[in-house]
Amino acid sequence: MTSDNPIHEVVRERYGAIAEGKTESCCGGGSDCCGSPSSTLYNTELLEGLPVDVTGLSLGCGDPVSIAGLKPGETVLDLGSGGGIDAFLAARQVGPSGLVIGVDMTPAMLEKANASKARLGVTNVTFRQGQIEALPVDDSAVDVVMSNCVINLSPDKAAVFNEMFRVLKPGGRVSISDIVTEGDFSPELRADAAKWAACVTGAIDAAAYTGLMREAGFTDIQVVDKVDAKDIVSRQPGMPRIFSARITARKPA
Repeated sequence: MTSDNPIHEVVRERYGAIAEGKTESCCGGGSDCCGSPSSTLYNTELLEGLPVDVTGLSLGCGDPVSIAGLKPGETVLDLGSGGGIDAFLAARQVGPSGLVIGVDMTPAMLEKANASKARLGVTNVTFRQGQIEALPVDDSAVDVVMSNCVINLSPDKAAVFNEMFRVLKPGGRVSISDIVTEGDFSPELRADAAKWAACVTGAIDAAAYTGLMREAGFTDIQVVDKVDAKDIVSRQPGMPRIFSARITARKPA
């Protein structure tokens, strides 16, 4: 089941244009989505061996892989997998006995990711088309859910967290990097779909964000770190403070 929500359409069009090289970034200004190139988000040793088609499509705001505590043999789900950078990094850590599932709603991104998968000869990653509010993944199927600067783009964040909870095995865990705020945007800014698609006005207050996770059933919710995102997204007058945060949580065993 897919949504025809106008936010989804704007986001899909924008990220499709990025994948096809028709625009330089989702945020504008010639930088990656949310403003930071992969070399500033990840330990450079982690990126060794990845082609530029992967590292150049790193549209995140942090590194959710390093705080996920991935183990060999685990099954990992990457929400909004894009060009595949986090999926490929996770695949190295779970090894040949593990599996990484990337879900993305943008066909052009999936095409890029699958091309990189073939070039790298990776066999423990699979990419699926779908929306993060209605994941094409079975119940209790994965050990870890990761996401990087994607949930802020969703018009129904409660549905995303409910889906994450559904697909996790009992005792499974979450590792998220995302844009959050301190305070709220005005209704006028919320209604600006272009700014929403640029990783800005879809973001919600950090306390509301973790509150939705708690309502979905997650426990042990921790904001691992939260840094001012002034160098990542463009903040305009009247906007609340914007942060890049990394958040972990667990589904009760």
